[in-house]
Amino acid sequence: MRAIGWIALNVFRESVRDKVLYNLVLFAVLLIGASYFIGQLTAGQDVKIIKDLGLAATSIFGLFIAVFIGIGLVSKEVEKRSVYSLLAKPIERYQLLLGKYLGLVLTLAVNLSVMAGALYAVLAAMIWVGGSEIARALERPAVDPFLLEALALTFVELAVVTALALFFSTFSTPILAAAFTFGLFIAGRFSADLRDFKQVVDAPLAGFLAQALYWVLPNLAPYDIRAQVVHGQPVTAGYLALVTGYGVLYVAALLLAAVFIFSRRDFK
Repeated sequence: MRAIGWIALNVFRESVRDKVLYNLVLFAVLLIGASYFIGQLTAGQDVKIIKDLGLAATSIFGLFIAVFIGIGLVSKEVEKRSVYSLLAKPIERYQLLLGKYLGLVLTLAVNLSVMAGALYAVLAAMIWVGGSEIARALERPAVDPFLLEALALTFVELAVVTALALFFSTFSTPILAAAFTFGLFIAGRFSADLRDFKQVVDAPLAGFLAQALYWVLPNLAPYDIRAQVVHGQPVTAGYLALVTGYGVLYVAALLLAAVFIFSRRDFK
């Protein structure tokens, strides 16, 4: 466990020093801030627009962080041949993979916290400028604690995407790993279409394949509760627990597969 923790901390430090990471977070924070001025264009809906754009920016830029850093967790070590020196130490291959994954998940958690803080700051500034009249007219508080539910599921979703990126990076090039990860992310967001595909086409084989893909590919649509949170619709604790549990199980399966492939890879 000490080796995994050491590797995770080292990955976190390297990610924090990455200029690309700073640029992505800064751009996301600026976009969240700009949503305040965009919200002023729509009278009576400004708070909802700011919440919606802020949550969307957090998800999109978190996705870029997960993919572009995640695909380099293993491939960068192999290309620089630093993996040889790491494996020469008393470190198992599974410890290397798990440590790198946990380090990036920690990086995601910190950056999502920064972007969430920026979103709450924009909402608080809006109420401070607009006064108590705006606050009383809202269905939900501007600084709504329920936004944390959407942010928490975004974090779980990005943890799944990070595991996908790590899995593909164990056997493919960075470009292919990025393409596969983005492709599965898009497919996961529209997985309900695969489930209903057999009802649309008159082809039993195609319907069977679509149904099989629906059960194999990650189902990421349930993690997007932005609309419910923005419009004040309740999200039950059971739903949050069920979706989080699904994400944890899918991450575990991907990490097991990644460890299996990486442990049999020949670096000689």
